[in-house]
Amino acid sequence: MGKVAVVFWSGTGNTEAMAKAVEEGIKGAGAEAVVVAPSAFDASKVAEFDAIAFGCPAMGDEVLEEGEFDPMFTGIESSLSGKKIALFGSYGWGDGQWMRDWEERCKKAGANLACDFVIANNDPDADAVNACKALGAALA
Repeated sequence: MGKVAVVFWSGTGNTEAMAKAVEEGIKGAGAEAVVVAPSAFDASKVAEFDAIAFGCPAMGDEVLEEGEFDPMFTGIESSLSGKKIALFGSYGWGDGQWMRDWEERCKKAGANLACDFVIANNDPDADAVNACKALGAALA
């Protein structure tokens, strides 16, 4: 049985709802899901998990949340080479550029993206929730 971290930041609850669906998908596939706040996750934790789901909404000019999430992610980026990961998050404007930029960062870091990212415009609809469950299962 694998151990998968779900590391996310949510301001309005939309990305949190997505994280809960990711967690459900992980557990449904028979793996252990561990939800971790960005403030409690650093490079020393990466090796403890077989895979990691990262969730963050678009902020400002379509960037990762800059107070807590992006500093954490920048701190672990060099530890992601060869690590199985997946990305998810919500947005309220734009077209998802923050997620495409984030995915490119992960590829440059050498991360192994287990599946396509999942984004939801504001509150995740049924399709987004199902996609998050599938994302979790892909990491399990």
